[in-house]
Amino acid sequence: MLSYKAIYVITLREFKRFYRQKGRLVVTMARPLIWLFIVGSGFTRLIDTGAGVHYIQFILPGIVGMTILFSSIFSTISVVWDREFGFLREMLVAPVSRVTIVFGKLLSGTALSTAQGAALLIIAPFLGLGIGLDGFLITVFLMFLVALAITAFGLFIASFLASLEGFNVIMNFIVLPMFFLSGALYPVGTLPVWIRVFAYINPLCFGVDSFKHILLPGEGRLVAEFPLMVDIAFVGAFAALFTFLSALVFERRK
Repeated sequence: MLSYKAIYVITLREFKRFYRQKGRLVVTMARPLIWLFIVGSGFTRLIDTGAGVHYIQFILPGIVGMTILFSSIFSTISVVWDREFGFLREMLVAPVSRVTIVFGKLLSGTALSTAQGAALLIIAPFLGLGIGLDGFLITVFLMFLVALAITAFGLFIASFLASLEGFNVIMNFIVLPMFFLSGALYPVGTLPVWIRVFAYINPLCFGVDSFKHILLPGEGRLVAEFPLMVDIAFVGAFAALFTFLSALVFERRK
């Protein structure tokens, strides 16, 4: 049975940890801006979006997705950190269900990632993208769903890792392919067919695609690969699957 008080305590602890790490906060905000304005400016003349939108506008949904990806994946490092310093053992023997611990970790990672992604929307008007209040709320909902899916995936992997070094190696090996196969920097349809197969099992691909439906203006939305409901269904199913698997792993952990 879930303990909402325990979920609140775990979530609050993760928020306090995040805001006490000033360097992490600065890097989290600086990384997407560097990609958006430096990489975006460099690739503008090289990549034709074919949708009548400026390339920097085209990559904004992808940069939002990148922010959520990095934040969600690396929020799960707390599992490895807690295991290495013995705090995870204390949580596992506490008089709360282990599913409660999973939900606490998921909620904190998802909330932090969503907040960081939403903060990027502040620059949308400066890029000529007007999304309005309805568009903003829909985008935040989509961000939450994508962040939940990726955090659950990261939590599942982190539950098998015993050291911070191993976590960093494995996650870097996973994160970069997920980003480059997400359609963030170029349309997925331009990739070779055999590579496109990997993109189509990537939850971030569907997440970035859903952002394009809302953030890009007019014909720019034609660059989206799938209908919006397909994006939502895939990301939602992925989130449910890895939430279940993470809970299962924690329940069986001794």
